[in-house]
Amino acid sequence: MKKQELIHLHGLLAEVCNHYELRSENTVDHTAYDELGVQPTSIHKSKTDHKEAVFALAEGITGEITIVEDEQPISATAD
Repeated sequence: MKKQELIHLHGLLAEVCNHYELRSENTVDHTAYDELGVQPTSIHKSKTDHKEAVFALAEGITGEITIVEDEQPISATAD
């Protein structure tokens, strides 16, 4: 994947994260992502930096979604 594509993906994941937090009562753990100090607009950062940021952001999003799904009760379906 080219750096430009990775930056685009980084921006899209940031938008997904923002949208998720606005639409739900849950927040995504940004700790690992924030520690990297790489934003989608940080075009001067290296491709590797953006790759690490994408993985950290994706991990935070999927981790939160998994926690929320695990907390929801399973409803029995009537046949």
